[in-house]
Amino acid sequence: MIKPLIIAGLVAVSALPTFAQQKTKQKIIPKQNKVTPMFESKIDSASYAFGLSMARDLKKRGLKNLNGKLVAQAIEDYFSESPIRIKEEDEYKAISDVLTAAAEDLKKEQTAAGDSFLAQNKTKAGVHTTTSGLQYEIIRDAVGPKPLATDSVTVNYKGALLSGKVFDSSYDRGEPISFQLNRVIQGWQEGLQLMPVGSHYRFYIPYQLGYGERGAGNDIPPFSVLVFDVELLKIGG
Repeated sequence: MIKPLIIAGLVAVSALPTFAQQKTKQKIIPKQNKVTPMFESKIDSASYAFGLSMARDLKKRGLKNLNGKLVAQAIEDYFSESPIRIKEEDEYKAISDVLTAAAEDLKKEQTAAGDSFLAQNKTKAGVHTTTSGLQYEIIRDAVGPKPLATDSVTVNYKGALLSGKVFDSSYDRGEPISFQLNRVIQGWQEGLQLMPVGSHYRFYIPYQLGYGERGAGNDIPPFSVLVFDVELLKIGG
């Protein structure tokens, strides 16, 4: 995942002197001033990283905003052994209430977008829908054996969100991947058993057949419909 860095730059402006007997146009001369490092120690770096990790996790879970000053104050109070400003039972309730509400809002937003996409997509020519809700289209057909759930397979693939953002690709890594079919997400288990060796399918996987209500890592949000291009290269080792 690309981690953005925000770099602040300062530009100083100076001018040549103007003399009474000879008029000289002002010239702006930029100076390269040193930028004060944000992190002066490993603790500084780790402190910021802890905050970033927490914020990323909370945002993924649907929380849209947080009072950063109070987060920092709570950490300071705890580490300095100052009086804690909330009772322990209220602490857990406050967190639970906010995260539950955020998760419900996130589910509504994500499932509404996903359901709308899948409803329209299944009406398109060439798109097939299975009884589980998996949608697929055949990009390149082939004649050959189809894998069983207990088989190992080798595939090339690209996975993307509905936004078009690619979160994983064996093509980008420059090599296919092998795995046992019954150890991957349900949408892949079902979809790959439809594919003859040598074929190329595109899967549209509802969140229930993908990574569910939790998502996966930092790149796949909860309740995400996934779009996978998959080429089945071979069955077995």
